[in-house]
Amino acid sequence: MRFSFSRTGASAVLVFLLISTAGCALVNKVRAKNELNEAARSYRDGRFDEAEQHARRALALDESNKTAPIFIARIIHQQYKPGVDQPDNVQKARDAIDAYQRVLQSDTDEKQKEEAYKAISVLLAAIKDEVKLRDWIMKRANDTNQKPEARAEAFAILAGKDWDCSYKITELPDVKVTSNEGGNVKVTYKKPSQKDFDNIQKCVARGMEEAETAIKLDPNNESGWSYKANLLLERAKIANMNGDTAQQSELEKQSQVAAKRAAALAEEKRKQEAAAEAASSPSP
Repeated sequence: MRFSFSRTGASAVLVFLLISTAGCALVNKVRAKNELNEAARSYRDGRFDEAEQHARRALALDESNKTAPIFIARIIHQQYKPGVDQPDNVQKARDAIDAYQRVLQSDTDEKQKEEAYKAISVLLAAIKDEVKLRDWIMKRANDTNQKPEARAEAFAILAGKDWDCSYKITELPDVKVTSNEGGNVKVTYKKPSQKDFDNIQKCVARGMEEAETAIKLDPNNESGWSYKANLLLERAKIANMNGDTAQQSELEKQSQVAAKRAAALAEEKRKQEAAAEAASSPSP
C-alpha cells in the first residue's frame, strides 16, 4: 500500500515545527532571564564564580541576549585585584579585557559599548600595559565614526600622557634647580642627559599636536586647553634649558592664556551642573 502525503499535511507539519521552534526559543529566553537573575544574586553575594556560570548559561540559552555579555565582563572585572601583580591576577584583567572586547563586537546599545571601552582603558592602565593603552586610545582618537567630542577627549588623554612623559623628567631634583637670590626664589632648568632631553622634546611636540587636535575637534574641551597650558610650560622649561629667556617668557604668556580658557570652561561646567541639580531638586 502506497502512503500519500498531501500538501495540506506537509503544511500542517511545517506549521507545527515552526510553532515548536518558536516556543522553544521563547522558553530559552525565559530561562536565560532567570539565569541572569541568579547571576545578579550571586554577584551581590560575592560568589563570582557562580555568577559567571549563570551568566554564561544565559548566553548559551539565548545568544541574542544583550545583557549577558556585559554581565560576564563585569563579573570577571570584579575578580581582578588592582595593584596585585601576580600572574594569575594580571591574567584575570586580560580575561576581562577580552570579555569587554566581545561586548564591543556584539549587537548591544551604545551605553554598554561606552562602558566596555572605558573599562578596557582602566584595566590596561591598571596592569601598566602602556603600549596597548596608547594604541587603544589612539584607535578611538582616529576613528572618524566617533563623535568629535569623543575623539577630542581621546586626543586630550594622549596629550596628558605626553605631558607626564616630559614633566616627570623636568621636575627631577637634578634638572629643576631652585636658588634664593636676595630673598627671591629662582627656578632654572638644567639639561638632563641627551637621551632624556631628546625624549622630553619628542613628548612635548607630540603632546602639543594632540592637544591642538582635541581643541580643533571640540573648542570647549577643557582637558585639551588644560594640557595645552601645561605643555606650553614644558616648552618654556626647554627654552630655559637652552638659555632662551625671551622664548621662555613668550611661552609662559601663551600658557596663561590657555589656562584661563580652561578655567573658564571649568567654571561654566560647574554652573551648568549646579543649575541642573537645582532643577532636579524638589521644591520646598
